[in-house]
Amino acid sequence: MAFSIFAYVAIMILVALLSTRLMKVLKLPNVTGYIITGIIVGPFVLGLFFNHFTYEGIKDSIIYQFVSQIKWVSSVALGFIAFSIGSSFKAGVLKAVGKRVVVITVLEALGASILVIGGLMILHFVTDKEVSIELVLVLGAIASATAPAATLMVIKQYKAKGPVVDTLLPVVALDDAVALILFSILFQIASTLSTGGDFSVYKMLIKPIIEILISLGIGAVLGAIISFANKFFKSRNNRLAFCIFTVFAALGFYYLFKQEFMGGFELSSLLMCMAAGVIYTNFAKEPDPTLDVLDRFTSPIYMVFFVISGASLDLTIFFNERGLIVVGIAFAYIIFRVIGKWLGAFIGSCVTKSDPNIKKYLGFTLIPQAGVAIGLATTASDLFARTGNYESSALVVAIILTSTLVYELFGPMVTKWALTKAGDIKQEKNP
Repeated sequence: MAFSIFAYVAIMILVALLSTRLMKVLKLPNVTGYIITGIIVGPFVLGLFFNHFTYEGIKDSIIYQFVSQIKWVSSVALGFIAFSIGSSFKAGVLKAVGKRVVVITVLEALGASILVIGGLMILHFVTDKEVSIELVLVLGAIASATAPAATLMVIKQYKAKGPVVDTLLPVVALDDAVALILFSILFQIASTLSTGGDFSVYKMLIKPIIEILISLGIGAVLGAIISFANKFFKSRNNRLAFCIFTVFAALGFYYLFKQEFMGGFELSSLLMCMAAGVIYTNFAKEPDPTLDVLDRFTSPIYMVFFVISGASLDLTIFFNERGLIVVGIAFAYIIFRVIGKWLGAFIGSCVTKSDPNIKKYLGFTLIPQAGVAIGLATTASDLFARTGNYESSALVVAIILTSTLVYELFGPMVTKWALTKAGDIKQEKNP
């Protein structure tokens, strides 16, 4: 049966749009509907109809191939999300929350990592064959990452404004920088323990810092270019095109620097786009009209991104002999990470003498986790496989995908609840 990829994308968009009506009735964020849509139209549900109703060979099915072919949309969407977050960093806001945001970000990221490592170490001593120290360290590093996409979608959908949102946006943006540093350090330690090699200060500390500085530098240059272009290109369409150029250029630099002849650096396209957004919003001439157009342009892209995220979740991990192990570790990972995020954000808010609502509710808004975490898990899986640690290679992706399913389904709901309780989302009045 001939089945066009264009028809498949059309089905994804249509079902996702219909899901928003159901979410409105249930009073749930649209993001939750998009993810459920992805699961339903993905290879592990709809794909069964094209694979003789069996999971055997499902990765060769036409639906699985379609999802694989459009996954590049996720990278583009994350780039636009990072640019949008960066564009919210106006000079006045940065001056108001600068030091406070740095302290809170570091403590909430470290809080999640420390509690996940500490909690999973208990499982390691109970069953060291399944939960190795290497796996514990890598999961601890990934735990620090937060998904800005789901958070940003909830904020935009409900037009949330207030002290919690003003703190939340820069925190989720800087969070990725901390996550990248922690991942580079802890994975190097894990890799050394796995292979019995020597510790490398360069790989553990110096290289991650270089990667972050290069990413921020390239992003700043891109932001300066499009800010300068605003003087000569007056139409919103042309200015929008320059913003789109920035995201694709950042992705191009990311893949360029991965090459051996460029030093094999793992740059962050998210940090590049975020830095570009910061420069653009502060130095471009009349950036707000263009950013408004960009916001409308990217909404369908974000929708497809979340549908793809749902479709990418491999449900077969629940049905094999290791399903219970994966679910058990993922459950522990979820619990310890949520507690760590909330506790770290609470301590950071207390140290910086933040608004009482920030102390109570900021930690709950940091629960969503998706794109960056999945990317780090995939990177760890590939690197573990290269060192011959196939056990950890398989487990790390399965655990993160399982936890992502929970985080992305319930995280947006908790974020909405927290922002509503904090007063940043105004409750609709009944007529």
